[in-house]
Amino acid sequence: MDVSGKTKIAGIFGYPIEHTLSPAMHNAAFASLGIDACYVAFRVAPPDLPAAVQAIRSLNMLGVNITVPHKEQVIPLLDEVNEEASFIGAVNTVTSAEGVLTGYNTDGRGFMRSLEEDGVDVTGKNVLMIGAGGASRAVSYYLVKAGAALSLYDVNAPRANKLATDLCKVGTGVSLLGHAEEAVKADIIINATPLGLKPGDPLPVNPGILTSTMVICDLVYRKTDLLREGDRIGAKTVDGSGMLLWQGALAFELWTGVRPPVDVMRKVLLSNIT
Repeated sequence: MDVSGKTKIAGIFGYPIEHTLSPAMHNAAFASLGIDACYVAFRVAPPDLPAAVQAIRSLNMLGVNITVPHKEQVIPLLDEVNEEASFIGAVNTVTSAEGVLTGYNTDGRGFMRSLEEDGVDVTGKNVLMIGAGGASRAVSYYLVKAGAALSLYDVNAPRANKLATDLCKVGTGVSLLGHAEEAVKADIIINATPLGLKPGDPLPVNPGILTSTMVICDLVYRKTDLLREGDRIGAKTVDGSGMLLWQGALAFELWTGVRPPVDVMRKVLLSNIT
């Protein structure tokens, strides 16, 4: 990569950030299209977030991705936040245009694009969503808009109730479960909890309710025990790598106004997932 006085900068703010796969994916995309830009990971501690956001303007950056723990805290530091990010209550992409910083959340759309690629149509399907945190809010928003019948479960009942109440303002067919196992007629199961990130984590749902006719999804971008169990019984499984790819592709387009080279980004991303 040749860096000159004309090179534009994009990046990602997070804490910690050393594990991120985004620089490899975005720098490959810039290189493929001949765009004079580079993408850098910035380790931003929570007290430094306001100064880092101001630097987007000061350094005339293309924009940034936002990851944990800043997705909620960045919102009051921005000039504008679009409708979906406002509903979700979290921002994962910031654009800068003439010094105006606008927040977006591309996670939900990224997940829906990954389902579309895998031939999964959620319209009219019974979907069990396990977890009601930020990732769940992002995905659930689009599931309801697409006409899915959504059942929610979270060990944090007040959080699940808040999400269900909010989703009822977006569409119909939302229900709250006392236990995930109540969703015995689910067509699609989505794990939006961190369970599966660490070896030895328990499954987020009793494997007894899983069937070969289900689509079983995990937002974790590696093969988890839940997905392995789905594979074992012959169910269709979808991991979170497609969501990671497409949320990045959508962010790339927001910054550049150019359609991203998705196949290039996919190849680099998958080669870095271990």
